[in-house]
Amino acid sequence: MTSLEIIMLQRIQTLYLLLSAVTTGVVSFLVPLWTISDNSLYAKDENVYLYVFLASALLSIIAVFSFKSRQNQFVFGRLNIILNLILLGLFVYRLLNLPGALENAEKGIGLFLPVISIVLLVLANKAIKKDEALVKSVDRLR
Repeated sequence: MTSLEIIMLQRIQTLYLLLSAVTTGVVSFLVPLWTISDNSLYAKDENVYLYVFLASALLSIIAVFSFKSRQNQFVFGRLNIILNLILLGLFVYRLLNLPGALENAEKGIGLFLPVISIVLLVLANKAIKKDEALVKSVDRLR
């Protein structure tokens, strides 16, 4: 890696994207989504949730290493936000359709992981736009 590539990896959006990847990739395996009558449901127990969490983590990692094209990085961030919104919708659908789920279920921190990831991705996209505006302003001065 050249020194420029190392500098680009030290941007604030890289931190946000990596935190989003850790949130959806690692933490999702450790915390329960919800507990119904002493049975905890983890993301790894349901294939749909597992694949969506892993896809979100993968998109964040891809966005980190596509720093040479800020536009692609921004698009990956937007796709990841949409993916996390879909995941949030799946959680709400599942909780509303489980018989007695709203009365007996204890919601785990895992239900809020997509929300945390969305906030981190929005912050990353904001930083990417700020970098893009800075580069355009410097190009205008030349």
